[in-house]
Amino acid sequence: MAGLVGFAIGSETLGSIVSPSTRCGASGLRPTFGRVSRAGAMALSWSMDKLGPICRSVEDCAIVLDAIQGSDDQDPTARDVAFDWDPERPLSELRVAYVPSAFEAEREDAEWKAFDEASLEVVRGFGIDPVPVELPDDLPYDAMRIILSAEQGAAFDDLIVSGREDELVQQGENARPNIMRTGRMIPASEYIQANRARTIAMHRFARTMEGIDVVVTPSFGGSMLLLTNLTGHPQVVIPNGFRSEDGTPTSISFVGKLFGDAEALRLAMAVQDATEHHLRRPPRFAS
Repeated sequence: MAGLVGFAIGSETLGSIVSPSTRCGASGLRPTFGRVSRAGAMALSWSMDKLGPICRSVEDCAIVLDAIQGSDDQDPTARDVAFDWDPERPLSELRVAYVPSAFEAEREDAEWKAFDEASLEVVRGFGIDPVPVELPDDLPYDAMRIILSAEQGAAFDDLIVSGREDELVQQGENARPNIMRTGRMIPASEYIQANRARTIAMHRFARTMEGIDVVVTPSFGGSMLLLTNLTGHPQVVIPNGFRSEDGTPTSISFVGKLFGDAEALRLAMAVQDATEHHLRRPPRFAS
């Protein structure tokens, strides 16, 4: 938000691009799983980690993604898939959806909800009529969280076995060291069952996305953030307002189809250019 750097690279497993982008009033992209190599980054969950850009604008995100995407012999999950970025692509070519229940749900932050509804109206102002879709919310998403926990425990196995996690400052019940310790105690059968449920979620969400390029969604509405981190779908996040109480930013998100990062970026850029929230700076950095 202060515009101190051109871009940064974030690592998301369950919100670590979407959340800091929101809090800082920045634009962020969590790319499709497998589009960007994770080589050299600290592992947390091998099957969920994604690296992507956090920038001042959506177009900056597209430029950075074009530079960092592609295969890498140091990360076998990274693939060469065309990134057909066209900032002039007609919006009429995009097939857009939204999740009514996520927009209509009662939320503690009524102001943020109003900003989200305003963002959806901006999309409609382009002559787009988003079709309503609902997520497969009857699946056990909370149970699937143990995938991250178990893989985290394995990723930091050496640290835990050596006892060096005792040197970490925070040692409370929900602090990172205890999450690592308990992650190593998850039975293999439970991890397998969680991944079976995850596979079902992938197939169900694939059916939801049939014929759709982009879903407009509250950044933290319903199960979308967890679901798409499990399925590997890309998510673009942009600032969409500032709370009147303290000026902290809020955000709206655009979820693309698998390897449909370009389409999600295109719609997000159009909304961003129409609103210009990303140009706001704190007073001391405004010049």
